[in-house]
Amino acid sequence: MLDELKEEAIINKVGGRFKLSTLIQKRMVALNTGARPLVEVRGGDKLAIVIQEILQDKIYLDTSDQVQVRGLPANDVVRRAMLSDISADLGGE
Repeated sequence: MLDELKEEAIINKVGGRFKLSTLIQKRMVALNTGARPLVEVRGGDKLAIVIQEILQDKIYLDTSDQVQVRGLPANDVVRRAMLSDISADLGGE
């Protein structure tokens, strides 16, 4: 387990253990289905990428528990591509 996950700071940053778990799981799915990382991490470990994205305030859960990228409009095509949900919009399944 990464040391960052043992710290209360990351838990408090996202609003609790359940939200942290949800955010990690949803972002891992996005990365595993082709989404681009928002940070560079040595070794390419996807969990380390997600943790760094959270710690650097790149991603968060919105009020409906959907992963959002900070600094981009909610309907931005780039954001959707990074989160890999664009294929559904284009007719992919």
